[in-house]
Amino acid sequence: MAPPPASTELQSFKAEFFKALAHPVRILILETLRARERSVQELQAVLDLDQPTVSSQLAVLRRTHVVAARKEGTTVRYALGDPHVGALLDVARRIFNNQLTGTQTMLRALRRERRPARR
Repeated sequence: MAPPPASTELQSFKAEFFKALAHPVRILILETLRARERSVQELQAVLDLDQPTVSSQLAVLRRTHVVAARKEGTTVRYALGDPHVGALLDVARRIFNNQLTGTQTMLRALRRERRPARR
């Protein structure tokens, strides 16, 4: 039985949101914007990236409303579109920490396993 159309629309909306986050430069931009809003030039300097890269990644984040833009004279300033995005990054960090902690535990067990038996 197929899901109702509204449910499919909602799942597509959610997928588009997560796709917007699915790029290393976009994650760096979001982590940088957590502290305060910044212009493209400021992001370029902090992240050591060229203008076309920063602008194209900001365009993806704007299209999905993950970041918001505000004009200040001739400069456009960018900020997180919703403060909950910062909380989402925190939750993701905790998940990654849990996964990597498990990996470290397995690595330690593997190292112990490879040690020759002491007599």
